Amino acid sequence: MKTTRKLLRFGCLLLLAAAPVTAPAQGYVKLNLPYALVGVVNPAVEFAISPKSTLQTDIVVSPWKSIGGKHMCFAIFMGEYRRYFRQHNDGWYLAANLGMMAFDMSKPYIENWKLKFEDRYCKGYGMMIGLCVGYEYRFRERWLLDAFLGWAWMDSHYNGYSFSGEIDMYPHRPVQPKYPDPFNGSSEWYPNKIGLSIGYRIFQPKR
Repeated sequence: MKTTRKLLRFGCLLLLAAAPVTAPAQGYVKLNLPYALVGVVNPAVEFAISPKSTLQTDIVVSPWKSIGGKHMCFAIFMGEYRRYFRQHNDGWYLAANLGMMAFDMSKPYIENWKLKFEDRYCKGYGMMIGLCVGYEYRFRERWLLDAFLGWAWMDSHYNGYSFSGEIDMYPHRPVQPKYPDPFNGSSEWYPNKIGLSIGYRIFQPKR
């Protein structure tokens, strides 16, 4: 939990630092609506760096200690480069992103095409690198909608615990160490961002 708070504070500082104070074109602040409906906070700032390119900074925070008996507390900070086919903040785009995370959560897995969670939880940190595809639709003068889906390679390092709080001294590994070691690591491909964000333009386009 302390690690999650530290990452959240660090991400907030970077999000403010990345705000387009000197952006040559327009910038938007956004909020992911589906995440907000389930109590997950996902604000973002996107600003143009060329006629067809933007940079975006995201923070994702789940404050829930437990949902349905499963631990679901995590924080993610992510930076993303977007390339639009028409012009920035208009239509289809492809993106590449890089992020870091801290978590206290039950590990997800897919079984028979269904998303499930382990009957234990993990506490640790990790990084991710991925790709994203999306579409932005501008309506009225200052508003837009941003629909997106991203997939990433995630590398995590953590300790595993039973729900009683007992640490797992023999986590699953291809080769077990000579002495008990609770510290574990794993790498998987997972969706790292999905949603529909509403954005508000905070900087006027350069005339």
